[in-house]
Amino acid sequence: MHSNGHDRRTFTVAAAQFNPRQDKAANIASALEMVDKAAATGARLVLLPEVWTFMGDADQIAANSDPIPGELTNRLAERARRHGIYLHGGTFYEQIPGDPRVGNTAVVFGPDGDLIAKYRKIHLFDVAVNAEVTFQESATNKPGTEIVSFEMDGMRIGLATCYDLRFPELFRILALQGADLILLPAAFTLMTGKDHWEVLIRARAIENQVYMVTCNQVGTWAPGKANYGRSMIVDPWGTVIATAPDSECVIGATVDRDRIDQIRKQIPSVANRQPEVYRSAKAVAL
Repeated sequence: MHSNGHDRRTFTVAAAQFNPRQDKAANIASALEMVDKAAATGARLVLLPEVWTFMGDADQIAANSDPIPGELTNRLAERARRHGIYLHGGTFYEQIPGDPRVGNTAVVFGPDGDLIAKYRKIHLFDVAVNAEVTFQESATNKPGTEIVSFEMDGMRIGLATCYDLRFPELFRILALQGADLILLPAAFTLMTGKDHWEVLIRARAIENQVYMVTCNQVGTWAPGKANYGRSMIVDPWGTVIATAPDSECVIGATVDRDRIDQIRKQIPSVANRQPEVYRSAKAVAL
């Protein structure tokens, strides 16, 4: 068990990368086993991927959703308590009373098992590449409307999910609200992942001078449908300090508060912002 000491200078984080499919019970069993493996490495904070409880057809999503609180959150809370860790339970489909849509919702539990943060994915992936390749997350999902962060050991931790990664505004707002580290669970596809995943994560880390801790699904979940994996942890300089291979695994790294302070002093880019000039920009809805 870990102590609940505050304002520690370093702590370890872990991302549990795995390959969820259509069998919800099997996915839950895999996730809990991965949390146990991650906790065994001594990690203080553990992250699961996006929508790991069920990967399947859109018309099955509602039937595989869960209330908050509910049995699923109870099981995640129990794991956090058992290991004395902070557990970001990735995201799952949240039942929303009175709404046919679900939330793509992240939950974070403290070492005592209490729910300390909840974030519903803001940016939904709606794309029509051609007649054959379309994806409309907003057809089944209700977008979030709140930017969320929480305190851990005297650090501010921001929350984002998958497609959010392409919207720098969210990450800049989190940084301006004091975030030192941002957690991003994902189900980033193989096709886009190979070209955009690492570039975007490192960019968000560099421009906001934060640690980026990401956990992506890996592997094929339906014929012709695969997620990229390569979960990674990036420091505020943009250096990749841990990256996952193309398989189910746990990766970990040390977060160092002194490293954050050193980089922000060396290149004070957030402090050097010119908000007055930005405000005067014409015809831009920020």
